[in-house]
Amino acid sequence: MSEAKEWVKERYGAIAAGAQQGCCGAGAACCGNPAAIAAESIGYRAEDLAAVPEGANLGLGCGNPIALAGIVPGETVLDLGSGAGFDAFLAAARVGPSGRVIGVDMTPEMVAQAQANAAKGDYANVEFRLGDIESMPVGDASIDLVISNCVLNLVPDKAKAFAEIARVLKPGGRVAVSDIVLDGPLPESLQGSEEGYCSCISGAVGREEYLAKLAAAGLRQVQVVSEADAATLLASDCCGGGATESELSGVVTSIHVTARRA
Repeated sequence: MSEAKEWVKERYGAIAAGAQQGCCGAGAACCGNPAAIAAESIGYRAEDLAAVPEGANLGLGCGNPIALAGIVPGETVLDLGSGAGFDAFLAAARVGPSGRVIGVDMTPEMVAQAQANAAKGDYANVEFRLGDIESMPVGDASIDLVISNCVLNLVPDKAKAFAEIARVLKPGGRVAVSDIVLDGPLPESLQGSEEGYCSCISGAVGREEYLAKLAAAGLRQVQVVSEADAATLLASDCCGGGATESELSGVVTSIHVTARRA
């Protein structure tokens, strides 16, 4: 396993176990401070937050992929980097009893937490699997929709991850992701930084590279539906190795992307 994966696995395992709040310590989440940045500010409704089991929302997102997805009853949805299950549970309500949601996460503690939350909420149409996004434990052409929220920036080999997404999608299957891309050079302090990587910053790639890799994987109709400067979301006293909002402004962008398998 790469060093970056070890960083992420250790950090997010600690979050799931409750030993650490978010990536940076007390009160901070990987992609922002939930005390200052409510989930509603990245696209969730109050009803969404009330609909999931307590402990499912860890405040680790940078957008709301569910809002992009157009989920319909009966679909099979795959949530990549499913964490404690927040987006998976929201998707489960939309696919209904005739549909299915699969969450994949490489951190055992996260999978265990998600499974406990599923049992607590009596979700019969959701399952969580331990696995790597670069080599997913999911069958070929078995998925109608892939969602992910502020996770793919953490994957070292994005080309391989996007190829895996294309592999598991049915013909005509869809992608709806929220993620972080770069629109400028990173501050030197973040380059190769463990803190910066786990904070959803230094593992990100340039916007054009990100979109090109999606297309190269065989995905079509790749479209940035919306975007926002992510400097406020990502900057804090400790996240990103101490990078300030002004240093990150114009550099890190939260994008909401859709695509389709031919």
